[in-house]
Amino acid sequence: MSRADEIFQPALVGKKIPILTLDNKWHKLFTQREYTTEIKRMENELNKLLKRQARANEECKELKKLKKKMMEEIVVLADAIEKSPSKKLEKEMEEHRRTVNECNEKIDACEEEMVELPRQISQVNNKLMVATMEVCYRKLQRNTAELEEIDEWIGSIRRELKKKVVRKQEKEAMNSQLYAYMHDIFGADVIEIFDMKYNPEDKYNKKDKDSDKKEDESETEQKDNGENALKS
Repeated sequence: MSRADEIFQPALVGKKIPILTLDNKWHKLFTQREYTTEIKRMENELNKLLKRQARANEECKELKKLKKKMMEEIVVLADAIEKSPSKKLEKEMEEHRRTVNECNEKIDACEEEMVELPRQISQVNNKLMVATMEVCYRKLQRNTAELEEIDEWIGSIRRELKKKVVRKQEKEAMNSQLYAYMHDIFGADVIEIFDMKYNPEDKYNKKDKDSDKKEDESETEQKDNGENALKS
């Protein structure tokens, strides 16, 4: 049993589903690749049924309007025939009655079609909804699998980053101790001879100075921008 028969189709029972092709959000659900031939076929079929429904509704209104006009004219003709009978009036009366009968037949056909069309529209719309749900389900499955891979990658990177941070701190502490011991044992002059320029305190003092310099430059830029804005 397919997922459509097992899950999607039963889920739609008793639900009022909007006409999908009239909803702009429905069209945004698909990429060009996911817009399959089957979905396109059902979309076209549904649109044709909707056009037929609109056409039948309009035709029924026009027929009822014509029938009402004919009935009103029949009353006038009946009075005229009663007062002054003639073959011309009787022929006109016969044509009006024939037109009324034709209207009745066409109205019955339109109304029958208008009863049947909503059922057909609902049937095709539900099939299109099931096809849509299948496409969306596959997309959700693919996205979920990719998200799990990304989460795993991020977790791995975070673990590796933590290790690197700890390793960095260990190396910095080791260098700081080595520098301090060598400075105490050999003195600054000897260290300078061996070109030992690593001084943790100097290093971090330099970082602080660079950070303060950037903050000062940023404040100066903001101040200049504010003055320029006031001038303009």
